[in-house]
Amino acid sequence: MASDDCTKHPQRIQIQQHTFMGMAWCGAWLFTIGYLHLDFWRGLLAIFLWPYYIGAHFSALTH
Repeated sequence: MASDDCTKHPQRIQIQQHTFMGMAWCGAWLFTIGYLHLDFWRGLLAIFLWPYYIGAHFSALTH
């Protein structure tokens, strides 16, 4: 009987887009790289490493 209920009432899928916050995050990130006057290689390194360090910092606060 349980499988009959699932076929009669399909699940709803909700898709959320967070475009504004993603663009704001990216803009702030690029502003910070420019504000610190990083050269190309350090800026490229910062783009790949900063999310890890920020995530590690905030995940430590939640534990």
